[in-house]
Amino acid sequence: MNIHEYQAKEIFRQYGVPVPRGEVAFSGPEAKEIARKLGGNLWVVKAQIHAGGRGKAGGVKLARSPEEVEKIAEEMLGMTLVTHQTGPEGKKVEKVYVEEGADIQKEYYLGMVLDRSSEMPVMMASTEGGMEIEEVAAKNPEKIIKVAIDPTIGFQGFHGRKLAFGLGLAKEEIRPFIQFAEALYKVYMDKDANLIEINPLIKTGDGKFLALDAKMGFDDNAIFRHPDIHEMRDLSEEDPVEHEAEKYGLSYVNLDGNVGCMVNGAGLAMATMDIIKYEGGEPANFLDVGGGASAETVAKGFELILQDENVKSIFVNIFGGIVRCDRIANGILQATKEVEVNVPVIVRLDGTNAEEAAEILKNANIPNIIPATDLADGAKKAVAAAKGELR
Repeated sequence: MNIHEYQAKEIFRQYGVPVPRGEVAFSGPEAKEIARKLGGNLWVVKAQIHAGGRGKAGGVKLARSPEEVEKIAEEMLGMTLVTHQTGPEGKKVEKVYVEEGADIQKEYYLGMVLDRSSEMPVMMASTEGGMEIEEVAAKNPEKIIKVAIDPTIGFQGFHGRKLAFGLGLAKEEIRPFIQFAEALYKVYMDKDANLIEINPLIKTGDGKFLALDAKMGFDDNAIFRHPDIHEMRDLSEEDPVEHEAEKYGLSYVNLDGNVGCMVNGAGLAMATMDIIKYEGGEPANFLDVGGGASAETVAKGFELILQDENVKSIFVNIFGGIVRCDRIANGILQATKEVEVNVPVIVRLDGTNAEEAAEILKNANIPNIIPATDLADGAKKAVAAAKGELR
């Protein structure tokens, strides 16, 4: 789960991570009033969407009067912002963040992610603040300083010093930087975050460090421990189909291909997508119906897949362990009654009650349900069907 910049900064404030003053606005007049309340003679108006690259797309603008703040806010609200992370469809701006201007002397990057290879959170810093960290990693990886932090000992001074020395900070800047980094680590651990990015982290003219931007993502499996975080969820920023799937206990992620996938188990689902790619096709989705799939959830899975107009075939690849194959077969038949399944459905069922499932599908005598003998056969048929080449 991701949250907006203004929400991340609310959390930062609670933990003493310094951020500029600012408030969220939903209209031009509201933005103007916030600017007046903040005072000063320079403000920043930021579109609030769950994507990076807002500045390059026109989603971050400076204003030098409350009236200009109002004008910019009204222009941003309702616009579709297209960045390298939104895809060509972009995202609609429904709120803006009005923030006081800052005296920027130097920009840095500071972030935290989970390193699955070391099984530890890693804090990263770079002198290339304001740039996309992916670009820095690709072109100048030596400019990214990393420290893995063992959760059993937590953030220590030597972690902060390694980052500070790598950034080339002056002696008097090291202590405040370490305090900043330590507070950030506490946010990451306390809130079960899986990502924090501050880009840029700035050093002001008076030598203070401020989080000028804030991006946070959380471990979905830990959200139950944080009702305050759950309340920050913005469903308008999420794929409606993925949200609908969640209601039925289905794990669904929309992709760009034309071969729909219905699989049980995340590992098998990944393998299924891999073999579809191997056979020259493109998966349209990741869909894990789970170990307790019922006829109803399978039927719902078909409904979700078929909402994507790009889907030209569906590959059902189920290994019956906890979930029985005959139950999946009945779910497929139920789906054909409840949803117009107008594309070829290639079915590979193996494991518990696989023979019974094969009989159920055979006796149903539905022309566009095509049996597969194994995984490779199923993938080949699904790709061929999506290309209109299946005979």
